Amino acid sequence: MGKDSKPKDAKGKGKQAAGSSGGDDAGGGKGGKGKGGKSADGLGTCTYVKARHVLCEKQGKINEAYKKLQDGWLNNGDKVPPAEFAKIAQEYSECPSGKKGGDLGWFPRGKMAGPFQDVAFSTPVGATSAPFKSTHGYHIILCEGRKN
Repeated sequence: MGKDSKPKDAKGKGKQAAGSSGGDDAGGGKGGKGKGGKSADGLGTCTYVKARHVLCEKQGKINEAYKKLQDGWLNNGDKVPPAEFAKIAQEYSECPSGKKGGDLGWFPRGKMAGPFQDVAFSTPVGATSAPFKSTHGYHIILCEGRKN
């Protein structure tokens, strides 16, 4: 517990310094998801992300794929199951990974281009990003895991 609450970390994160009840943070990611979910989930601090994605050249096509995700899960407040996201990726993605259900596996910071990396590393585990544009086209990302 002492290692996780070093003053150096608290200086960089104002919210952690204000919430001086370090015992709650030590409870792990389970209880901390609602409040302080960003630090509990390791958003912005992890080294590797496991993700799936859909890539389309045209915005209309990515919006169509996203609408299927919304109609099936997102509008109900549900998370998209990876197997179902994989079906959407196989149907819509123009990336070679689409054949594998959009699975990109684990990748480190610095491997993916700007906006893709930003969204991949800021999307909580189990969550699906909104469509966004990169130099390669339009994407939707499902974050499946993070590790250091």
